Amino acid sequence: MRRPALGSAAFALMLAVPAAAQQSSRPYTEGQVLDVQYIRVKYGHFDEYMNYLAGAYKQMMEAEKKAGIITGWGVYLTDQRDEEDWNIVLTTTYKNMAALDNLRDRVDPIQKQVFGSLEQSTSGMVKRGEMRDVVGGRQLRELIIK
Repeated sequence: MRRPALGSAAFALMLAVPAAAQQSSRPYTEGQVLDVQYIRVKYGHFDEYMNYLAGAYKQMMEAEKKAGIITGWGVYLTDQRDEEDWNIVLTTTYKNMAALDNLRDRVDPIQKQVFGSLEQSTSGMVKRGEMRDVVGGRQLRELIIK
């Protein structure tokens, strides 16, 4: 009598045990993900941009947090080294990398609720472009040291 399923299962188990042992021997575990945007607010538009962040942006972030899409968000100010440097950092915190899967599908309904139609959203993007430039961004993965 032939038992290929049992042999395959045993082989898969043999492969899984060393992989689990390797993971547990790491001196860290993978934690949350931080999305960072570096923003340069254009001269004369600082208060206008802060009003946007305190209004629609905050509403959007809080709605995403309430929906469980993000775990937190922040706005940070720094001095510019020169005119080309950024002076605002926007952060968005996700529970883990899996939280980024199908993100657009979960955020679009909230964005529509906050910003309105696609035309209204596009108009808002143009207005924000008059206030600031996105200089760059990074995605950081927290490593929790054991």
